[in-house]
Amino acid sequence: MLLSHKLELTAKQYPDIWNKTGAVKLIRWSPDNSVVIVTWEYGGLSLWSVFGAQLICTLGGDFAYRSDGTKKDPLKINSMSWGAEGYHLWVISGFGSQHIEIESDLRNIVKQPSILLFQFIKSVLTVNPCMSNQEQVLLQGEDRLYLNCGEPSQTQNPRSSSHTQHKPRLENSPFADGGLESQGLSTLLGHRHWHVVQISSTYLESNWPIRFSAIDKLGQNIAVVGKFGFAHYSLLTKKWKLFGNITQEQNMIVTGGLAWWNDFMVLACYNISDHQEELRVYLRTSNLDNAFAHVTKTQAETLLLSVFRDMVIVFRADCSICLYSIERKSDGSNTMAGIQVLQEVSMSRYIPHPFLVVSVTLTSVSTENGITLKMPQQARDAESIMLNLAGQLIMMQRDRSGPQIREKDSNPNQRKLLPFCPPVVLAQSVENVWTTCRANKQKRHLLEALWLSCGGAGMKVWLPLFPRDHRKPHSFLSQRIMLPFHINIYPLAVLFEDALVLGAVNDTLLYDSLYTRNTAREQLEVLFPFCVVERTSQIYLHHILRQLLVRNLGEQALLLAQSCAALPYFPHVLELMLHEVLEEEATSREPIPDPLLPTVAKFITEFPLFLQTVVHCARKTEYALWNYLFAAVGNPKDLFEECLMAQDLDTAASYLIILQNMEVPAVSRQHATLLFNTALEQGKWDLCRHMIRFLKAIGSGESETPPSTPTAQEPSSSGGFEFFRNRSISLSQSAENVPPSKFNLQKTLSMPSGPSGKRWSKDSECAENMYIDMMLWRHARRLLEDVRLKDLGCFAAQLGFELISWLCKERTRAARVDNFVIALKRLHKDFLWPLPIIPASSISSPFKNGKYRTVGEQLLKSQSADPFMNLEMDAGISNIQRSQSWLSNIGPTHHEIDAASSHGPQMQDAFLLPLSNKGDECSIGSATDLTESSSMVDGDWTMVDENFSTLSLTQSELEHISMELASKGPHKSQVQLRYLLHIFMEAGCLDWCIVIGLILRESSIINQILVIAQSSEVDGEMLQNIKTGLHAVDRWASTDCPGYKPFLNIIKPQLQKLSEITEEQIQPDAFQPIAVGKTPEQTSPRAEESRASSSHGIIPQSEVGVSSMVSRKEEDTTRAQEEEPFQDGTYDCSVS
Repeated sequence: MLLSHKLELTAKQYPDIWNKTGAVKLIRWSPDNSVVIVTWEYGGLSLWSVFGAQLICTLGGDFAYRSDGTKKDPLKINSMSWGAEGYHLWVISGFGSQHIEIESDLRNIVKQPSILLFQFIKSVLTVNPCMSNQEQVLLQGEDRLYLNCGEPSQTQNPRSSSHTQHKPRLENSPFADGGLESQGLSTLLGHRHWHVVQISSTYLESNWPIRFSAIDKLGQNIAVVGKFGFAHYSLLTKKWKLFGNITQEQNMIVTGGLAWWNDFMVLACYNISDHQEELRVYLRTSNLDNAFAHVTKTQAETLLLSVFRDMVIVFRADCSICLYSIERKSDGSNTMAGIQVLQEVSMSRYIPHPFLVVSVTLTSVSTENGITLKMPQQARDAESIMLNLAGQLIMMQRDRSGPQIREKDSNPNQRKLLPFCPPVVLAQSVENVWTTCRANKQKRHLLEALWLSCGGAGMKVWLPLFPRDHRKPHSFLSQRIMLPFHINIYPLAVLFEDALVLGAVNDTLLYDSLYTRNTAREQLEVLFPFCVVERTSQIYLHHILRQLLVRNLGEQALLLAQSCAALPYFPHVLELMLHEVLEEEATSREPIPDPLLPTVAKFITEFPLFLQTVVHCARKTEYALWNYLFAAVGNPKDLFEECLMAQDLDTAASYLIILQNMEVPAVSRQHATLLFNTALEQGKWDLCRHMIRFLKAIGSGESETPPSTPTAQEPSSSGGFEFFRNRSISLSQSAENVPPSKFNLQKTLSMPSGPSGKRWSKDSECAENMYIDMMLWRHARRLLEDVRLKDLGCFAAQLGFELISWLCKERTRAARVDNFVIALKRLHKDFLWPLPIIPASSISSPFKNGKYRTVGEQLLKSQSADPFMNLEMDAGISNIQRSQSWLSNIGPTHHEIDAASSHGPQMQDAFLLPLSNKGDECSIGSATDLTESSSMVDGDWTMVDENFSTLSLTQSELEHISMELASKGPHKSQVQLRYLLHIFMEAGCLDWCIVIGLILRESSIINQILVIAQSSEVDGEMLQNIKTGLHAVDRWASTDCPGYKPFLNIIKPQLQKLSEITEEQIQPDAFQPIAVGKTPEQTSPRAEESRASSSHGIIPQSEVGVSSMVSRKEEDTTRAQEEEPFQDGTYDCSVS
């Protein structure tokens, strides 16, 4: 006799187990001989598969420890026996001497033996191995089935409803799959709950227990076999179908299992009344009656049955194999299946006893792959018979050494009559075999492979090897290779295209805390935890790739990996392979003569995910192994630069963490600066915030604490500037951490308080903060120079950049409009604002005399989807008053519009309109609505007559309204433009205000600028620039855009007044800088500080500069001196 395998507890799983179990006491095989249960002298219970895969062990985990962490005394078993079909295990238990510490009055009770009943469910493969061509995991219990596919609403857990005190365990024998069509990954993985099918109680009354079960390839129909007859169930209709004639049901005993073929059920049975072995085929859609069945008599008892495409293979008790062809026949309204014998093969010379055969199946797998076969059709034919003889996998191929018969010249069945070659042993200790008859040219490696489960030895795959680019293979090279690999679950099904193994695991739940240990009976009930069978899955592709690389088959590994590159978890496959090889080689105590890591690294570089794979692996590995890793994959600085070149900024940020730990701070700063500037350009705001924190950590000596990996930027509606949420937030803290509810309208309208230096805490100030500020200033300057106002708004909102104070400094430099026409065109493009056109009916339009006014010229929309961001507005009167104080200066009033349109004042009647309110969230334009006489809500325009009478509009008037609507841009753009107008007005950038006023075509903006220009604080050079720019716009409108001419004609009196102002001598006293050396910091208005100090109202624009200078002269002296070197135009910073 030879030793085939051992069932042993390893020190790795149970390090302290050697002296605590004692000798093996009892061994009991299940009735179907698929599992064995073992118990020891000192207690404990374990369940094993035939070849040593451990399924359950009560010596560890929740079985061995209570919920409070104390160790349980193992259950000592005196005797045990399996129930019918292995669904129950009866146990007589008794406690040993270690239980003497229990109270004295309970000793006699504890020592008395107790009868325990354990319930099990098992894989259908244990009794019906023909299910290895399906992709579902099907478990069967004594009265119910557990299926891994079905509707998500059916989410029952396989929990026992047993009348005993113990719960179900999993009796696993693998389950395999493969049909003509794949159901798809989402169907087979889906939710983690089981679809539980309760077997018909009517059928169970006389046919308990269930012996066989099978499911069709689509996972929609299930058939079960009990003591007599059979029944089938539809997952779609939720109905069982049973024999109408109970006599027919009780007259047949299924002996060799059953299988589905399309809509037919094929089964081998014994006819009791005729004493005859038969092969029957029943149609699912017809009544379950022998009148609708096709019956074929057989010579001997059928032990095993399987279906392959349109063929049925049976193994009989006389050690012979018979092949049948099955086809669909229609006889009028009746549909039946016909069966014909194709071939018989005697195996008596190779099989000592028929009951040693575990499974038999037909497959297209052969030693030759599809390329080298003489006929392409042969690759899909039944080329081989796979026979599992007591763990030995035997393959018999068809003998094609003789002359071949052409398919077109032969009978269709004649090709199948080719003889079989003598059997060949492929593998040992085989428990289950998986193969499929599907074909997929993109994944030939996986679909033409043979998958084996070998118990404790793990899994094996017999993989075909294909030459690249269909070149002729070398005659001396093998065309298949057997690769072993280990997985952490017991395999029950293989998803071929998805490179996944499905299984089930026994999960436990402790509930001993619900009981008090005051009686022995309660303690016995809670000794074992509650058990639930959970679904599980595991990726195996990285094991196969690694085995191919070890055998110098890198070309085959590359072909296999490329065929699976579209899988959603393929990046994880590469990462797992790299991580496992790194862990093994870097922690090896012995020198490795031929390390695999360089080969794996070179292999991963063939895929675009190389950079992400390496950095993810490094981040999940100990720092001590990084040098070994990057010695194989390359310098992290080079990899970082590759990420920047590939515009993969999130991966580059991860490499920055690596560089921070492996390089000096100067190198980290240099690379962080590069990444920060690139992130600014691309608008990766989350990454920018992380980079600011990273740079601050380097500068403040906190580099030993690596910042968290920046998360991938969420797709945000960056079209809306989130000014209010972030303007007053310190850059040292992430803006996401501040709840938006804290920023109501009153708080946001007050604007930020304090200069940029107040953003930083005192312990992290000085050079590092100025270094970051300079980069932010430089980016803002670049955006302004490129006339990218929309990007500037997003930049300031997302990073809390204090735009007003910076614009005050740059008013005469970067914030100056050099070319009004180019700026106007760029704003029209960026904000999707259409160029104005002249309506045909504008000459006679009633709108010229101001009788009707469109709300678009007066108001902002009261509600917005996402203007800059959604804000909360308090209901207090102070909010309304504060809002009116500055917003009314921007939005045109009735008086200003009438003055602009009719060149003369008109008396206005006051009246009230209801203010629409959609909750508390309000855009910044809502305050303006309170001062107006009409509102525009969600795109609905309201025309307001002077007499508030019912409107009767003529066709020309409607045309004018539609023309005006067409000349307006999106509402979001309007809100953004108005807010930018307010920002530039606060900063004193009047030329930008003019540009925005031209786009909005509102003369009130021009009037307001004239009011400001009449003060002695405005720079004469700026006014001259505005005058020149407006003349350029007038010339451009005359030639290229006549739609602007009506508005330019309306504001012509204001332009003339502006010309008069520019011709006067402006005294350069309070507002205008006198000397070149004086910094704009000292002369520009500090509106932010003055607003912060005045919490009840807004200081007029003309008084802001003087008041802020007087009140903050001493406070700003130090700050101005610090910033003075950066105010003379030298803004470029060098990177150390």
